[in-house]
Amino acid sequence: MKNCDSKYFLAANSCEGFLSFFGSCYNPKDNWRCYIIKGGPGTGKSSFMKKIAKYAASKNEKYILCPCSSDPQSLDAVILPNKKTVILDGTAPHTIDPIYPAVCEEILNFGQFWDSSKIGKNNQIIDITDQNKALHRSVSKYLNAAGQIMLDSYKIALSYTKKLEVKSFADKLIKKHIPHKNGTPYEWVRFIEGITPEGIISYPETVTEQCENIIVISDKYRACSNIIMNEIRSFCLINGYEIITLKNPFLPSVITDHIIIPELSIAFVTEDNNLLFATPARRIHSRRFTSNKQLHNSACRLKLNRKIINSLITTATQTLSEAKAVHDKLEKQYISLMNYSELEAYTNNFCKMLYEE
Repeated sequence: MKNCDSKYFLAANSCEGFLSFFGSCYNPKDNWRCYIIKGGPGTGKSSFMKKIAKYAASKNEKYILCPCSSDPQSLDAVILPNKKTVILDGTAPHTIDPIYPAVCEEILNFGQFWDSSKIGKNNQIIDITDQNKALHRSVSKYLNAAGQIMLDSYKIALSYTKKLEVKSFADKLIKKHIPHKNGTPYEWVRFIEGITPEGIISYPETVTEQCENIIVISDKYRACSNIIMNEIRSFCLINGYEIITLKNPFLPSVITDHIIIPELSIAFVTEDNNLLFATPARRIHSRRFTSNKQLHNSACRLKLNRKIINSLITTATQTLSEAKAVHDKLEKQYISLMNYSELEAYTNNFCKMLYEE
């Protein structure tokens, strides 16, 4: 297994608004340690985390990268699973504060590395920040509209789905692949797909590189696969498995796309034209559980929905790109105020503390 075999998004620019799972990326009751970075844009938070990942690699330690959905070239977090440690960006829009201060979490204040006396009342920073917020509000409106139409298509497909047959099939899958057991359940909730300034980005290799067995359900509307995923999730948690639940980035409160069971090295995944898994596994097609005649009667409506959804998402990603360009301007304002030599020394000491204490 590679040192870095996984990439996840911990937050999403979803059709339901900005959603963050930062609070569930570590387990305080299992001796995890969380370092929460506080500081403005351009203060080196992402670079700090990348250097920690690089240092982990030099020690042949496993690490997990969590890119930022608003800038996939930057990091929101780096997770060191063998050390039960996570370092994350705790600033807006995914603000997080300690729940068990000192016991589990510790704040890293990167504001200590800037010269605040040079900032003063900087109207340019205020104006750029407000402009960035306005663009993100526009993104939310486009995605919300897309979500309403996406939900319409989902409900149409669900109404034509043979639900009892799907549940029966899910039970057979579970019986074949997931043994009963007694254990302490735990659920990590993340994404492997994100709506970003670079378009829709996905990390299917996160699944394929860590699981020997992958069960693929082809379902572009998610009506069938969501039933299967919910049945699997429920069984796993009742039986005490640790699972990674990967939510749909568009409608996360409604749809679960994938379930990974690390202990069994197995994953149940949903595939469509936008997210494909490079695996020889047999595909289970949702159409076998669908009344095709009824679905055909709604074909025109579904086709129109797809066209509108694609247009809205394209506009949303373009607006996210504009927001990133504005954010880059904001970063430049703070970069000029930073003492990076002090930050570099701090980073080196932090890495040594993590691995050589």
